[in-house]
Amino acid sequence: MIHMTAAPFRAALPEGGVLMGLDPGTKTIGLALCDAGWRFASPATTIHRRKFREDKAGIAALIAAREVRGLVIGLPLNMDGSDSPRAQAARAMARNLGDLELPILMWDERWSTVAATRAMIDQDMSRARRAERIDAHAAALILQGAIDALAGAMF
Repeated sequence: MIHMTAAPFRAALPEGGVLMGLDPGTKTIGLALCDAGWRFASPATTIHRRKFREDKAGIAALIAAREVRGLVIGLPLNMDGSDSPRAQAARAMARNLGDLELPILMWDERWSTVAATRAMIDQDMSRARRAERIDAHAAALILQGAIDALAGAMF
């Protein structure tokens, strides 16, 4: 089931568990994971896009290895909140991951890459190193925003 807000997604996860954040791009998919208590999100890895079947196999392998209970997919909206062409692609990815039988939350990610880049620059990370890791860091920011909202949905 694909959810657009935190509360119904939270209801689909009555016992918590590890969540995976995804930052889908045209060339890569950044992946992040959070702890089972939904306190912090960390960058995991980046998948270099090929055919969707291969991308999905990589995502599914990490889901199985970490016993992921739900997915949070970044939704790149336009600044006015309307769907962008990339938002349509993110929604399509969510539909195509639906057969993994995990709850999916679409999460607004308008500023995630900018914020991740600034944080990496503040850490004095080289441009080459940032290029390698930016998508996973953006996925962690997307996931952190969602788990912060989920914590609020618990009360």
